Amino acid sequence: MRLPACLATLCLTASVAFATPPQAEARAGADPGARAIADHIADGECLACHTDQARLWSGSKHQLAMQPATPDSALGDFADARFTGKGEAAHFLRRGDAFFVATEGADGQHVEFPVTHTFGIRPLQQVLLPQPGGRLQAFTIAWDTERKTWFSLYPKGANVPGSTLHWSGRYQNWNLMCGECHTTAYRKGYDDAQDSYRTTWAEANVGCQACHGGGRVHAESARAVAAAGQGTPKPTANRALAGAHTQVDQCAACHARRTRLVEDAVAGAPLLDQFMPDNLRADLHHADGQQLEEVFEYGSYRQSRMYQAGVACTDCHDPHSGKRRAEGNALCTACHNPSPDRARFPGLLAKDYDGPAHHFHSAGQAGSQCVDCHMPSRDYMVVHGRRDHAIRIPRPDLSAKLGTPNACQDCHAERTAEWAAQAIGRHFGPRQHPPHYGELLAAARRGEPGAAQPLRTLTTDLAQPAIVRATAVEALAALGSVPPAALQDPDPVVRATAAAALAARPPEERLAQLPALLSDPLRAVRIAAARGLADIDEGRLNADQRTQLHAGLAAFVAAQQAMADMPSAQLNLAGLAAARRDPAGAERHYRRALAQDAQVQAARLGLATLLAGSAREEEAERVLREGLSGSAQPGELHFALGLLAGQRKQWEKAAHELRAAAALMPDHPRVRRNLDAVERYLQQRR
Repeated sequence: MRLPACLATLCLTASVAFATPPQAEARAGADPGARAIADHIADGECLACHTDQARLWSGSKHQLAMQPATPDSALGDFADARFTGKGEAAHFLRRGDAFFVATEGADGQHVEFPVTHTFGIRPLQQVLLPQPGGRLQAFTIAWDTERKTWFSLYPKGANVPGSTLHWSGRYQNWNLMCGECHTTAYRKGYDDAQDSYRTTWAEANVGCQACHGGGRVHAESARAVAAAGQGTPKPTANRALAGAHTQVDQCAACHARRTRLVEDAVAGAPLLDQFMPDNLRADLHHADGQQLEEVFEYGSYRQSRMYQAGVACTDCHDPHSGKRRAEGNALCTACHNPSPDRARFPGLLAKDYDGPAHHFHSAGQAGSQCVDCHMPSRDYMVVHGRRDHAIRIPRPDLSAKLGTPNACQDCHAERTAEWAAQAIGRHFGPRQHPPHYGELLAAARRGEPGAAQPLRTLTTDLAQPAIVRATAVEALAALGSVPPAALQDPDPVVRATAAAALAARPPEERLAQLPALLSDPLRAVRIAAARGLADIDEGRLNADQRTQLHAGLAAFVAAQQAMADMPSAQLNLAGLAAARRDPAGAERHYRRALAQDAQVQAARLGLATLLAGSAREEEAERVLREGLSGSAQPGELHFALGLLAGQRKQWEKAAHELRAAAALMPDHPRVRRNLDAVERYLQQRR
């Protein structure tokens, strides 16, 4: 039971003897740690030669992404400091050079935990606490490095012990959620049968070889050249950093919302051979593509005109320090300036963008900075502001139509979107905007009649960003069709999206279109195509296609295994097992998903359907009822219980469950239809 906040406070401020977990218990799995990698060398070897780059990298967020907890690295107040919040409390302690947090553990008991690492550097720093099974957990009371105070990442109320969002829970697990982007040559080492980790890395930070690839050949070659007094060292492994789009893809390995496809990522390999980036999903982005949830930079930047023009990350950011190449508007006017001969990118309009004639705000005041209007910021993790990298023109007129935010109202919150649109019109004159993709996506999400045809046109409009075309494919698939042209799109993100969307189409449609993608050059496309054909009679494929299908399915399984500590991956494996007519495998993975997170309703419904279909109705009912108390959508479970009772000809029970479902989901047509049928039957019997 969760303690009231006042009682939790008393527990920590009273004289309580905290139990330190036995060392053997805390080390029930292999502790995360460094490992030797054949093609990697110590970062110190790189830094000894490349001194200019070393100077820039030193002190950067990459260099300090994660550090062993020491008096130098731990920035928070551990001098007997205490924090109390809504339902959570912690006591921060230091003994010599060791740091500890006394707080509520996974079992609800107050225990003292050692701090092994610090995590991040500014504007906040978390600490990592070891847990059994090789886990490092990111503590959810963080240190504000600017205000010099502890604060909760859940200021509206803490998550209770046992919750997947409690600091000890699955979604605060560093191995799952964080490690791959805060270390070099990360290997998760997850054992899904034991739900434990043997995590390793080459460097406990984002070092030289995280971006440049293994440096051993380069270093040995450099030593040989130095000894001979002539020649040129062999370059480092990753040559992708030279091109604008390949460089953006390299950064996207961490600076994107994406799904991992391989256990060991290799610097410089094509993005979609290793990751599948998310599109402009409604839960992540506003309809017009603006950032909503934590999406980092890639999804926004791929919408930008800068990306389309070939501007790379390092045109604005130094690659080693991460700092901007210039401060204020000087960063933008390095390209956008009135002297075309000075422009780094030919063809840019010669115009004075750094003046009131353009931004119509007083110089040096809010609204006069390019980023104020074109890169509005949103706070994540309470204090961490991130700018939207779509670098878009403010469109308060779109806000008036779609309810999306706009930069004008970020400052003028008391004003309406219509007022802001009129102010822009008065300053620049009336403008006719072509339909924005946000309008088309919003119409589709609302289910408006006639939304499909404009979406279909959008999917083939190569003038639109590829991430927009891919999102339109997803939206169109939700309306019941997948445009064949999307399967041949020049951008692999669109092809992979179309292949995944086609998996829900009838067999004949899939057979006609997916086999060609089994040989696509990129892994993300191949595995999406293979998954879409998993239930097809292989006799309908030729010998080459069958070989490609088996390879694609093996890659699909490997991709899920790379993320097997995420319940969604177990759900994917269950779905594949069911498609391949392996009910035992499907049941195993459904149960693993529920063991990882009992609130994964799709796994509960899938398992119950599987059990009911194999004459295990009582077990199916038990699985469904176990989920009712904690479900965010219990109506779906009541509906399933009603259908199950009907299957067992328990009509009164079916009516009871269907009525409960109808009360929770009054607009659900299948619930209403089934309830009406059962009630008619019961009425006839009476």
